[in-house]
Amino acid sequence: MAQSTPPPAPRRHRVAVLIRPGFIPFELGIPHRIFGIARDAGHRPLYDVVTCTPGGPGLVRSDSDVLVHVEHGPEVLETADTVVVPASHTTGPDGADPAAGDAGLTPELAAALARIRPGARLMSICTGAFVLAAAGLLDGRPATTHWLESDRFRRLYPRVRLDPDVLYTDDGDVLTSAGVASGVDLCLHVVRRDHGTAVAQDVARRTVVPPHRDGGQAQYVRRPLPGPVRSGSAGTDGADAGTAATRAWALGRLEEPLTLAAMARHAAMSVRTFTRRFRDETGESPAQWLTRQRVEHARTLLESTALPVEQVARRCGFGTAQSLRAHVQAALGVTPSAYRRTFRREGDAAA
Repeated sequence: MAQSTPPPAPRRHRVAVLIRPGFIPFELGIPHRIFGIARDAGHRPLYDVVTCTPGGPGLVRSDSDVLVHVEHGPEVLETADTVVVPASHTTGPDGADPAAGDAGLTPELAAALARIRPGARLMSICTGAFVLAAAGLLDGRPATTHWLESDRFRRLYPRVRLDPDVLYTDDGDVLTSAGVASGVDLCLHVVRRDHGTAVAQDVARRTVVPPHRDGGQAQYVRRPLPGPVRSGSAGTDGADAGTAATRAWALGRLEEPLTLAAMARHAAMSVRTFTRRFRDETGESPAQWLTRQRVEHARTLLESTALPVEQVARRCGFGTAQSLRAHVQAALGVTPSAYRRTFRREGDAAA
């Protein structure tokens, strides 16, 4: 009897990184690293990542002394499922780069963007958002960019709903990130959205970065970070202390009924001071942060265990299955059971 032919491997999601002269090498490396090492349960690559330029194959100079030979031109954009536009710091003699202050696009760049197929997902890193905005792709949408460029961005593109205080925005098929390293957070967010927390955490571990910084987290701390606490110097209000130690303490006790007062006591601060300092450092209130951490823990348990929803709820600190369902539905748009069916890997542990 003839042997059956194994089914062909599924087509990988193609990510095209569109770079221009003056690109930042670190930003070019982010999508290649994050998407490039994502693997499924069978250790097969999940993404095909390629680099292209508007002007066709050839050498492209970065913002430093690094030159990269790019093999692909804008034709790659016609087959891309996701297009990533990093920042560029070079201004040509015609002032063509939107990130350098010109509100328009060069004909070459406009023609390249026009080749992006309908339905493709668009992403920008740092001031790459200027390119998407100049093409009219961000009109009426939420977006972010590097906080240093936010005032200029608003002047050039008033129809964009700019939020300069977040790490990234996700509007479904259009996503933007803030300055430089927040591109890592955005790409990890996309991997998590595409393939679940387990895959994203594996990528984060291999890249040695935090597995999750929420898009709503503040881009930068508005006051200097506190230094080490010296014995006896903090005072009764914890004036020289931060909230990092208390956040770590809370993460180890998510199943407990943590209160704002208990967290403030642990930080040796008044509730008012703790709440203000917490928001300065994270961009969220303690309650918002705690809920998000519990949802993230629930996602991990739903993906990696067969625990009943009631036990998942207790382990995450939501208490009841009804509370868990409400919070997961609000955060993810699906029920815990639906999320588990989508992302739980076969063969994962039962507990």
